[in-house]
Amino acid sequence: MGFMMCLRRVHPLFLVILSFGLMLAGFLRPPNSMGNSFEGAVSDPTQELHRLFDAEWDYEAQWGPVESSRLGDRRWNDCWPDRSLRALQNDHQHRVAVLAELQAMNRARLSPADQVSYDVFKQKYETNVEGYAYHWFLVPLNQREGIQTTDELADELRFETVRDYEDWIARLRAFPAFMDQTLALMREGIQERMLLPKVVMQRIPAQIDKQLVADPRVSGFYKPFQRFPAGVPESDRARLSAAAQEAITSGVLPAFRRFKQFFVESYLPACFDQVGVWQNPRGPEMYAYLVREYTTTTMTPTEVHELGLREVRRIRAEMDRVMEQAGFRGTRAEFFNFLRTDPRFHYNSPEELLMAYRATAKRVDPHLILLFRTLPRMPYGVEPIPAAVAPDTTAAYYRLPAGDGSRAGTYMVNLYKPETRLKWEMMALTLHEAVPGHHLQIALAMEQKDLPKFRRYDYYSAFGEGWGLYAESLGEEMGLYDDPYSKMGELAYDMWRAVRLVVDTGMHAMRWDRQKAIDYFIDNTPRPELDIVNEIDRYIAWPGQALAYKVGQMKITELRERARQELGPKFDLREFHDVVLRNGAVPLGVLERIVNDWIQTGKREG
Repeated sequence: MGFMMCLRRVHPLFLVILSFGLMLAGFLRPPNSMGNSFEGAVSDPTQELHRLFDAEWDYEAQWGPVESSRLGDRRWNDCWPDRSLRALQNDHQHRVAVLAELQAMNRARLSPADQVSYDVFKQKYETNVEGYAYHWFLVPLNQREGIQTTDELADELRFETVRDYEDWIARLRAFPAFMDQTLALMREGIQERMLLPKVVMQRIPAQIDKQLVADPRVSGFYKPFQRFPAGVPESDRARLSAAAQEAITSGVLPAFRRFKQFFVESYLPACFDQVGVWQNPRGPEMYAYLVREYTTTTMTPTEVHELGLREVRRIRAEMDRVMEQAGFRGTRAEFFNFLRTDPRFHYNSPEELLMAYRATAKRVDPHLILLFRTLPRMPYGVEPIPAAVAPDTTAAYYRLPAGDGSRAGTYMVNLYKPETRLKWEMMALTLHEAVPGHHLQIALAMEQKDLPKFRRYDYYSAFGEGWGLYAESLGEEMGLYDDPYSKMGELAYDMWRAVRLVVDTGMHAMRWDRQKAIDYFIDNTPRPELDIVNEIDRYIAWPGQALAYKVGQMKITELRERARQELGPKFDLREFHDVVLRNGAVPLGVLERIVNDWIQTGKREG
């Protein structure tokens, strides 16, 4: 286990010695041991499995202290993750050992529910172990996320006590070491040619510049100190504020200045001139792995590309029918241009746009009970994407709630250039990012107390993004697409995800250039060009991830139709949604087994 960069350092050797001592004393099992447990009793596979789950949950929480903080676990709020090469290697070896321990357990002796947990856990660790060989961790940032946006963490944490502020100050003081580790990974990335293309990385210097403030009090890292809650005594506030300013001035800002110099002088010139991970060492093999990882299937890049082409053709035909319903006379390209440019489809100010997003969300909420038996208790809000990253980000995203209930979910919307944001896409976007999409699915999973923690909080893009895209289609059944333009919004978003299958595989496996991908996108969707360019650059920086949406949506839709056909009049859509959601996010193969078992149970009971 790597140690974290905070004041509570524990040397890895100490952990090895401690673990070995505990093992000798009988309190821990060696990884491959299936011998008797305490007092000579035969081991219970259920207890062994859940003991492993609990131990790995704590390990993961300590390995990823920032994510733990976001979930509301405050045990490591004073830490950044240790991402040294040595720590990454130790983590890999740890996961190999955990897999060996898991595989030594007798799966057949587990309950059906625990067998599902076993399978999900096993696939997660196998995928992680396989991925280590490609060294993608040597690309620690891109234009959408990375150390240059870590000040955004302050918006996601609770600041209620003196301890909360002192923990944040400790993080500020440890930030230079975190930056040094990031730079070390990037230097190694240059050596190994694990890099991204210049066309996306050239966006980052402007993001760094926004961190290089003249006054520490206007830094995003200082934001928690601008207003103290009642729980922080007046006598402590000046001390805490001064300490934060000192840490930002003496540590954070110099670290960003080093970062800027290294990035501009050394890193950016080393980045690729062309796009596509085929340029990286073992690039084609790595991309095939990323396709499997993000889709949780065995599909190849070629199979995904061909699926995308078929879906593009199908959705084009549906768009033509809606264009006729709207009474538009002209070509599809002319209709797309009309949808992008006509003033009736735009808002004039960020404030007006934000109000419209909030009104759209409120319009959806009352309809959920029609299609869902169980709704989450956790609320959500609608807030703007931070201005510093909005120009490089697409229309919206979802920020998950804290696991302890201290922070609601948030539908983050892009108010940059409101004249490019389109009214007809807002309903589909809201259904995806808020409810019944990401917020409903993620918050409901968190509330499933009978599931192991890793299943309540883990995320599989194929399931989560597939559900989000499937949720867009539910607007039809809730009566929310009430004119041809909002229906076109749904089709435009469905097409958007189909186009992704073509252009992502096109750039990373078939060596398309960036302009070819942009042109294909423009030809097939009415989305604004600003969004299209940001989308293409996202696929360049995050190979494979965008494939998850359409693959996951099609699997959920396929399973729904299978259930409807096999159960006939006994099919209950609200119950189907319960079956899909109450198990948390799972790989698509596991989801298929869960739904098939439900179908067979329903048929037997009939």
